[in-house]
Amino acid sequence: MLKANPDSPQHPVRIQALTEGKLLYMAVPRLASGRPFLALDPDRLGLAGRAAIRAAASIKGSSAAGAPVGLGEMSRIDLVVCGSVAVNPAGVRIGKGGGYSDLEFALAREAGLVGEWTTIATTVHPVQVLDEELPETGHDFRVHLIVTPDGVHRTPLRGLRGPPGILWDHLDEAKVAAIPVLAALAARAHEVSKAVPGPSGQVPRGNVS
Repeated sequence: MLKANPDSPQHPVRIQALTEGKLLYMAVPRLASGRPFLALDPDRLGLAGRAAIRAAASIKGSSAAGAPVGLGEMSRIDLVVCGSVAVNPAGVRIGKGGGYSDLEFALAREAGLVGEWTTIATTVHPVQVLDEELPETGHDFRVHLIVTPDGVHRTPLRGLRGPPGILWDHLDEAKVAAIPVLAALAARAHEVSKAVPGPSGQVPRGNVS
């Protein structure tokens, strides 16, 4: 099982995955749906020919070909492919700044879809690989593989380096309200807290599955 971000630089990866008959998950742009991922199953889609596969793997085509799925409907993910603005040999990456890749990782991790069995890769141009320290926060994740047209670099990362789930204290109310799956989890947690208050008034968070 493969999850790849929906951006254009990773379009060739998505084409190859579908060509090889792999189940592909793509996030709905900005996670703007209660079922925040699209499942593209080559066996179900019956894609015939390179052109059909290329279209289904595109941002526009995936919304028509893909089946919307919630986290509880998804299978465990073996490979995550993400984009990066910059990455260093240690596997620290910088995204575009919206935080959506980090949220996708956190949601999948909390739902048990991503774990120690999962490989994280990024595809970039060689000029995006910087041999220097990059800023890193608690909600960032590192990658195992850096893939460029020149080859594959394996980082020193073993296991996963990233949040164990959603870091609610890193999210403001506007962000939660704008992402349906987060808003639903927050509402569910609020209902739970009425019945079972957490220690010192802490609000327990709902399970994402």
